Amino acid sequence: MAGLLFLALVFFAFGEADVRRNGAQSAADASALAAAQESRDQLEVDLRAHILDRAYLTHLFNGPFPGTYNGCAQASRFAARNDAGDVDCAMLFDGRWGFRVGVRSNKGMSANLVPGTEGKRAEADAVSVVKSRCKFIPNPDATGLSPGTVVCDSRVWVINPKDLALMPDMSDLFSVRLAER
Repeated sequence: MAGLLFLALVFFAFGEADVRRNGAQSAADASALAAAQESRDQLEVDLRAHILDRAYLTHLFNGPFPGTYNGCAQASRFAARNDAGDVDCAMLFDGRWGFRVGVRSNKGMSANLVPGTEGKRAEADAVSVVKSRCKFIPNPDATGLSPGTVVCDSRVWVINPKDLALMPDMSDLFSVRLAER
């Protein structure tokens, strides 16, 4: 009977460790996505400032774009909301526009059933990327008012310098998703 009770307690300890690990992974995922979304959303000011620049638009939509805004402050806020801390956040420098975020859970293991586990905190990391959903097609008439067209899936947006209010939302232009580490 004592052996079965001990076995049940060990299973409880491993179950608690799994719950802590899953919570830390959720916090890391949410934090990485928040950093990438913040970076994408902050790009709107720069995009509006360069909306008539063909070279900028070509680089932004058609080439590898490394991002311009660091969203790590947002990652820290989301980690805290998900009961995690010790946030390690950095922009990616591997040709992708994104973030790598590592977190530690705020709560440690409660039971010292397995020697050395009491107070241990789960760690997790996640990577998020921002990807263009669109392609920029330059206007063949270099003297024309419009620098060109942005084609997103089946939507076509002809850039009209006289009516820039019709610009799509940043979430329509760029997706944010979790990615391979």
